[in-house]
Amino acid sequence: MSRRDDDTELDALAAQARSHPPLSAVAADRLIGAARGGDRLARESLVEHSLGAVLAEAVAHRDHGVEVTDLYQEGSLAMVVAIEEYTKRGGSGAGMAGYVRRVVAAHLDGLVAEAEAAAVEAAALLEDTRLLEIAQVALRGQIGHEPSSTELAAVLLWPRERVELIAGMVASAREAFDAEIVEFLDDDDAVDADGEG
Repeated sequence: MSRRDDDTELDALAAQARSHPPLSAVAADRLIGAARGGDRLARESLVEHSLGAVLAEAVAHRDHGVEVTDLYQEGSLAMVVAIEEYTKRGGSGAGMAGYVRRVVAAHLDGLVAEAEAAAVEAAALLEDTRLLEIAQVALRGQIGHEPSSTELAAVLLWPRERVELIAGMVASAREAFDAEIVEFLDDDDAVDADGEG
């Protein structure tokens, strides 16, 4: 999703949140009591009036590699769970908004940390792929044949299993890429056969 699409959706979410402003402590107390008694509409109202807090946390976490709409969706799930727990425990209306915001923030912190760790891992994998390909070309030139995993491991100072893992991933990616190219070429041939293109 482009930044512009993201901002358009963000505007829609902001409008939705504005249509259900934060509750006063008295109103929240009343709805919490009703929700504890099994009133589904009261629970839904608590959720709707907490959307602004979710949106605020999603925006606060937006520049960490996860799209704001994904953060909002994840935060919304955390918010629903938080309200359910808070209602069951009979929390006060005055403390609900802060509790929900803390739960959502903690959940999004974890999500962002996972995304950042995945990005670091992907960058390391990309670098290992580059190093493996350089080693394959250099070693092939020196020894005159395709190097074995053991030979590559010795040059790269990696465990043989790491060489095989990276080489397998590269081979799978190439096969998938080649299949996409063949499919694309087949589509072009079909267009040419129809006399169009």
